[in-house]
Amino acid sequence: MKTLMDGRLIVKSGDITKEKADAIVNAANSTLLGGGGVDGAIHSAGGPSILEECRAIRKKVYPNGLPAGEAVATSAGELPARFVIHTVGPVWHGGNQNEPEILANAYQNSLRAAEEKGCATIAFPAISTGVYGFPRELAAKIVSRVLMEYFLSDGKISTVTLVFYGKSDYEIFLAHSDLE
Repeated sequence: MKTLMDGRLIVKSGDITKEKADAIVNAANSTLLGGGGVDGAIHSAGGPSILEECRAIRKKVYPNGLPAGEAVATSAGELPARFVIHTVGPVWHGGNQNEPEILANAYQNSLRAAEEKGCATIAFPAISTGVYGFPRELAAKIVSRVLMEYFLSDGKISTVTLVFYGKSDYEIFLAHSDLE
């Protein structure tokens, strides 16, 4: 575990479903109906109430699915968090389809959604760097820039935790981020 940005950023490896934060972020797919990886783990650990709320969001707000880069909040069900912020990261297509901007938007909109819920703490997984194929080194630079800008703008969230499932993702982030 490493603490950066005067204690406002914690970087570690672990299981995001065990994080005791006001909000945890789900690297969701656009259906919001669960899936594999982080998405499946959050839905499984959180129980059926999260899926029920996601179905209601799909019915009332996003009938065609949550667009990449956007974020919505649900309760956290049986998770130790209060809320789950669902965001869809970009699928990597070589970087020519606005993937870096969409990834930045996913983090920014998740922070905004957490602020709207009155959260002081939030935990993120690595968004889009798994099966969506986003290069981990580039993601580290984008995420560190977004977080630096957020902290410098006096954002309301006091602590952001980045929870990497694997130790190698944790190490890649620390080696390629621009944070101290």
